[in-house]
Amino acid sequence: MDFVYKNPSALIEERVQDLLSRMTLEEKIGQMAQIERSVATPSVITDLSIGSILSVGGSAPFEDAPSEAWADMVDRFQKAALESRLGIPLLYGVDAIHGNNNVYGATIFPQNVGLGATRDADLVQKIGIVTALEVRACGINYTFAPCVAVCRDPRWGRCYESYGEDTELIRKMTSIVTGLQGQPPPGYPQNYPFLAGRDKVVACAKHFVGDGGTDRGINEGNTISSYDDLERIHIAPYIDCISQGVCTVMASYSKWNGSHLHSSHFLLTEVLKGKLGFKVMVPFRYQLFLDHLKYLVESGEIRMTRIDDAVERILRVKFVSGAFENPLSDRSLLDTVGCNQHRELAREAVRKSLVLLKNGKDVTKPFLPLDRKAKRILVAGKHADDLGFQCGGWTKTWKGMGGRITIGTTILEAIKDAVRGETELVYEENPSPDTFAIQDFSYSIVVVGEPPYCESGGDSQDLRIPLGGEELISLVAGRVPTLVILISGRPLYIEPSILEKMEAFVAAWLPGTEGTGITDVIFGDFEFHGRLPMTWFKSVDQLPLHQEQNSYEPLFSFGYGLTSKNKVL
Repeated sequence: MDFVYKNPSALIEERVQDLLSRMTLEEKIGQMAQIERSVATPSVITDLSIGSILSVGGSAPFEDAPSEAWADMVDRFQKAALESRLGIPLLYGVDAIHGNNNVYGATIFPQNVGLGATRDADLVQKIGIVTALEVRACGINYTFAPCVAVCRDPRWGRCYESYGEDTELIRKMTSIVTGLQGQPPPGYPQNYPFLAGRDKVVACAKHFVGDGGTDRGINEGNTISSYDDLERIHIAPYIDCISQGVCTVMASYSKWNGSHLHSSHFLLTEVLKGKLGFKVMVPFRYQLFLDHLKYLVESGEIRMTRIDDAVERILRVKFVSGAFENPLSDRSLLDTVGCNQHRELAREAVRKSLVLLKNGKDVTKPFLPLDRKAKRILVAGKHADDLGFQCGGWTKTWKGMGGRITIGTTILEAIKDAVRGETELVYEENPSPDTFAIQDFSYSIVVVGEPPYCESGGDSQDLRIPLGGEELISLVAGRVPTLVILISGRPLYIEPSILEKMEAFVAAWLPGTEGTGITDVIFGDFEFHGRLPMTWFKSVDQLPLHQEQNSYEPLFSFGYGLTSKNKVL
């Protein structure tokens, strides 16, 4: 075979060097570009030898496009790439951060903060396996996950993308990398990118580094710390990802001691680059990037060796991932999307993520589990019957949205399935005092929390329960014995008087599409398992507050959680 890079039996490094030697400067720069799918015409892909395409959150073939439509679209893009002079296939990237969350009908798992509450590395690895299958069913071979940020302040709008505040907990959860990419075999080169086969996806550890430690939790803000603390707290999880063969690392838009991460030679070149390269992401203004970079190389501002180093890393991942041998989608995977087995795994994840924080005003008389044979039950709160609110941000769209956004089971639907036939179930999103004047309720379930948000749009300096949640709890719990279920991406401020009124309090995080996982536990079919992945503060004035501090006086400590018998886990 004349072209070594086309020979699947050749060593990967030989293939990389052969292909690199055949590339023009323009083709090398094209491989370094990642453009948004909405501007990725066949001529642009072919003529510029574009290396990667991504779907920005919500960028789909059409509204509620199923996996098959995604596969059709991605295959068209890949065929255009294969028509380029050297036939280099694409990496197509999506933010599949809690399942293949952009795609209608996919299995949506709890957001990472909830998975952190499970403390279950094996479960998280299985979630990675399922996510990879459902992503590859769409023809997509690259996900911008996992986020291995250590969140030190819940005011951060990306708090729910973190598994928690503790470095060792985050390191444990990096098992998802092996789920997404596969397990490197014994003797595989250390710190070398790895992908096991066509049912796996290229993973991306993000955001390097310190994005969860910014001052006042401001997204893309400034992390103020010594290098020793940065390494001990924030860099450590990346070492675990790299040891599992993670193929890419994404640089953070935040700063470290006032210096932008993207321009930090020390962190990106000296600390990271010798271990693993990172992608250049320029989704919309790609032509400006291509022209500007070419000018800088031709004028001598950027050495060709730096271009070659970056392109080598990109090509290496493409060869490792099998993109040259299998560039098109595998339609046999389509039947796995949203299948019962995958949804059962998501349901298990929901069960294990729930954290019971209070169970009975009198601890000797637990309020949970609930009586499913009760005469009349009131369910209140918008979050009880809103699948989009239940899933949170990065679901269907970048910011997320309310309503019946995909296939799944709301908490209210799960409650209806759980109670016995003789029980009367009353749902009022916002009950009034008249509701209680004319009806006698055995107990109530109030479901409140945050609306979907993402990134800077989620930054909050007060962390109050929004959408009238506090008032609703006060109204209902002051009249009827009440279980409060909080749907949120982080701990929120709980007024002492509100906490006192409620009989029981469950942090359900952002559970995803399988609401039945909640009723499995609150009605006693399964025991509570979850423990807090973050410290629950008493007042925002205490923030940032985490377990390593000497003056540590939380409302609920890191790792706290109860069983239904009020035993501390």
